[in-house]
Amino acid sequence: MLSETAIRLLVVDDHAMFREGLVRMLEKEARFHVAGQAGSAADALGMLAEVNPAVVLLDVDLGAERAIDFVLGARRSRFEGHILAVTAGMSDAEAIQLVQAGVTGIVHKHHSIDILRDTILVVAKGEVSIENTYLAPVLRSMDRTRKPKTPMLTPRDKSVVSAVLQGLTNREIATRLGISEGAIKASLRHVCAKLGVRTRSQLVKVALEQYKDQL
Repeated sequence: MLSETAIRLLVVDDHAMFREGLVRMLEKEARFHVAGQAGSAADALGMLAEVNPAVVLLDVDLGAERAIDFVLGARRSRFEGHILAVTAGMSDAEAIQLVQAGVTGIVHKHHSIDILRDTILVVAKGEVSIENTYLAPVLRSMDRTRKPKTPMLTPRDKSVVSAVLQGLTNREIATRLGISEGAIKASLRHVCAKLGVRTRSQLVKVALEQYKDQL
């Protein structure tokens, strides 16, 4: 008897024997309901609205098509479920592309059905489950695209930069702060290096664009 809480699945794989065998194994589980199966990305996209799966089990290599064809099409159609990529092997670049496109999980076909079941349950909750083989390159990709942090300015940095914005000379800044002119020059070199600029005019530009509220 089908449980009302069973997770609705759509299985997409162009190898009919593998797909049908997987469907039979999954249907033995009361926690799952295979609401549909397809042999191509195009067929699967056409079924999404009717099947309304919570999780799509998506073969990465669909012959003439690739998994990314389905993922991008699903997102364009505002599919709100989760996509679990099932693969016999793919490049790091393809794994990164799939995750960036919205795939929630990646699992190898050579794993046992028990691991696949557990992964489906994790993905159905909206949690990420990425095969260890692809986790490192995906994380490296995220680090490269993450915006660098804005360097923090110390109280001395802020005092010096504020004086520069007011058009004061190094000697005038030194007098205001009660320190030597040499110390001011050292502070300016430090601030310029921290903010990645080389000239006073560049320092002013960056300060106005990024630190105006702090000065």
